Amino acid sequence: MTKYIVLVGDGMADYPVEALGMRTPLEAARTPNMDFIAKNGCLGRARTIPGKMTPASDVANLSILGYDPKKYYSGRAPLEAANLGIELEDEDVAFRCNLITVSGDNLLDYSAGHIKTLEAEKLIKFIDQKLGNNKMRFFPGISYRHLLLVKRGAELNLQNLKCAAPHDVSGQSIKKNLPKGDNAEIIVKLMLDSKELLSNHEINQVRLDLKENPANMIWLWGQGLKPVMPKFKDKFGLSGSVISAVDLIKGLGRILGLEVINVPGATGYYDTDYEAKAKAAIKSLKKNDFVFVHVEAPDEAGHNGDLREKLTAIERFDQLVVGPFLEYAKAKPDCRIMIMPDHATPLALKTHTAEEIPFALYGKDIPPGGSSGYSEKEAQQAPLNFEEGYQLMEYFIHKTPGV
Repeated sequence: MTKYIVLVGDGMADYPVEALGMRTPLEAARTPNMDFIAKNGCLGRARTIPGKMTPASDVANLSILGYDPKKYYSGRAPLEAANLGIELEDEDVAFRCNLITVSGDNLLDYSAGHIKTLEAEKLIKFIDQKLGNNKMRFFPGISYRHLLLVKRGAELNLQNLKCAAPHDVSGQSIKKNLPKGDNAEIIVKLMLDSKELLSNHEINQVRLDLKENPANMIWLWGQGLKPVMPKFKDKFGLSGSVISAVDLIKGLGRILGLEVINVPGATGYYDTDYEAKAKAAIKSLKKNDFVFVHVEAPDEAGHNGDLREKLTAIERFDQLVVGPFLEYAKAKPDCRIMIMPDHATPLALKTHTAEEIPFALYGKDIPPGGSSGYSEKEAQQAPLNFEEGYQLMEYFIHKTPGV
C-alpha cells in the first residue's frame, strides 16, 4: 500500500526581502531536501484561499486536506474546540480567545509574549470564574490560544459578528477593532471587563516585574458553529494521522477522523521539537497510510516580522522534518511526499496573504519536472496549477503527473 506524506511549513511563503538581495526566505534559506524534492519531483502552485475568504490557517489547511472551504468552512474556533473535547450543540457558537497585551488603547502583542501554557491556564480559569456563567464558558488551551463557548449563541446571531484577528491588528487601536454586528456588545463587554481583572492578577504583576509582556486582556474572534464534514477515509480511502502543536490543526484532524498524535516537545513556536515530530510521523506510517505534519514556527516568525527566525524555522523544517522523510522515501519507494506552506505570511506585512503557494510532489510514479529548486519563483514557472486548492489532495493521492 502506498504511503502518503504531507509536510506543511505554516506561512513559509513570503515576498522578496531587501536584506536578502530581493530573494524570499525560501530562496535564501539552506533547504537541500526541499530543493531535491523539487528537482526530482513535480513543482506547482495552488490557491488555498478561495476568493473573498479570509487568508487564515483554518481555511488554508482545510484546502490542503482536500475539503472545499466554500462548502465546509464554519469558523476557526469550532475546529479548536474539537481538539479540546468541547462538544458543540447545533446552536452553540465557539470563539477563539487570545490572551493579549494592551497598553491604553493599543494592542501591543497578540500572544502576550507567547505566554507559557501553565500561566495561561491559570488566567483563563480565573476569567471563567469571574466572567463565565451557565451560558458562557472559557476553556484553556495552549499558550495564548484559548476558547469561549456561548451556548445557543446562534440565536443572537453571534456567529456572524465581524471580528478582527489580533495578529492582524497588532499595534492598532483596540476601540477601532472591537467586534461589530448584531449583539456585539455582549462580546465586547467580556473583552473590556477582562482588562481590569487580568491587569491586577498576580501572574501579570510578576510578568511586569520580569519585564515580560503581561496577558492583560482577552481578544475574542474566529467564531463559528459546529462543522459537518465527511471523514477523510470515506473521502480518500486512507487511514491517517495528524501531527501538530496547534489545536486548530489537531481539531480539524479529529473532525475528519484522523488519528491525532500528541508529541512531547511540540510547542507551536520557535522551540518546537522538529525531530520528535518527524520520528512520531514516520512511526505512525507503520499502521496508517497517510500522515499530515504541520509546523507552526515559520508562521510565528512571519507574524513577528523576524527574518532571522523565519530563515531558521525554514531550515530546521527542511533538515529535521523533510530530511528524515526523504530518507524514508529513498528506503521505501512505495510512497509519495507533498511539501508546501498553507499560505504566505510575509515579514513585511506580519499577517497572512491569499496568493497562490508553491507545492512540490515527490515519490512513486512522479517524474522529475525540471525545476532547479523549491521557491515561489520556481513554482511560478511550473505548468501545474490548482486554482481550486482543495483539488490538490485528490491529485496527490490518485493521479500520476504527466499521465
